[in-house]
Amino acid sequence: MVNKERVIGELVELVKIDSLSSKEGAVAKVLVDKLKQLDFDVNVDDAGVKCGGETGNIIATLKGNRPGKTILFSAHMDTVIPGEGINPVIDEAKGIIKSDGTTILGSDDKGGIAAVLEGIKIIKENNISHSDIQVVFSIWEEGGLLGAKHLDYSKINADYAFVLDGGGAPGKIIVEAPAQDSIKVKIKGKPAHAGVSPEEGISAVMVAARAIEKMKLLRIDKETTANIGTIKGGLATNIVMPELEILAEARSLDSSKLDIQTKHMVDTFKEAAANFGAEVEIITTRMYNPFSIDKNDEIVKVLEKVFANMGIEPEVISTGGGSDTNILNANGIKSVNLSVGMEKAHTLEEFIAIEDLVKSAEMIVEIIKQA
Repeated sequence: MVNKERVIGELVELVKIDSLSSKEGAVAKVLVDKLKQLDFDVNVDDAGVKCGGETGNIIATLKGNRPGKTILFSAHMDTVIPGEGINPVIDEAKGIIKSDGTTILGSDDKGGIAAVLEGIKIIKENNISHSDIQVVFSIWEEGGLLGAKHLDYSKINADYAFVLDGGGAPGKIIVEAPAQDSIKVKIKGKPAHAGVSPEEGISAVMVAARAIEKMKLLRIDKETTANIGTIKGGLATNIVMPELEILAEARSLDSSKLDIQTKHMVDTFKEAAANFGAEVEIITTRMYNPFSIDKNDEIVKVLEKVFANMGIEPEVISTGGGSDTNILNANGIKSVNLSVGMEKAHTLEEFIAIEDLVKSAEMIVEIIKQA
């Protein structure tokens, strides 16, 4: 039923359009036209204005021709760096689509977008009856879920949402994901000539090193992680480092555990600064809250029927990553994240199996039937 060559062509076309976070204008224009050709009523909200981007989220609605649940399919338009000038390569021998190795591929998340478009084409070509269908192609998912946070929810009336942003072969149903705290730290020491009078200075990097040495990081427990992401500072080798900035994060499926881990990190930085006589400024931000859907919930049961019809054994799992799914659930739209075949996302080795891309489109059709 899926037109393999067509869905491959769809993905290849989309990944060739540059769309780094905040720069999704060109791909949004193309997608608006494609959705209108499929008879969707299409709107673009003002999330771009609020975020400082080129465009807002695309919100599209296709009226149904039978009663049933209103369902929402969501995928994000933006990609991570290096994501400009992507040259997709179809490797027939391995049955995959990959980049030429100089950029990411962008199947995260244009694989999800291509699957949605192909699925809708199939139901229209075959006159498959359906209830109301909504589609959201969001901006700026990478690096903050900003599109979903600023989505115009007054235009959303879905009973369920299926976010197409999971890695691995179709069949994975992500029902649980963590909350995340962003931790921004600025350590202010005191400059001094490193060769003449280093004892007169206070080294910001030594403060950071002392703190990090004492900090619980990486895997804290099965629900909680923490990481120091970037450290930036220094003027020259002959100057005791007077200041540096650190970007860190903590995540947990359990909000109370996240509170404890974030407080631990903050307190450790403060203690180290006090020991060296340095100043420290810390800003913590709850980027998003966790979500958890019961494995016996109706949305999961629907998906189990979908995958049974496809001959796929479903796998109900949790993840350590955040996605638009977190934000949709926080706004009262019951949502799960589904795998669409992307592998090694955010790397130069990213690829998607053609078979998985085809199955993802089939999944869209089956979800529409079940709704």
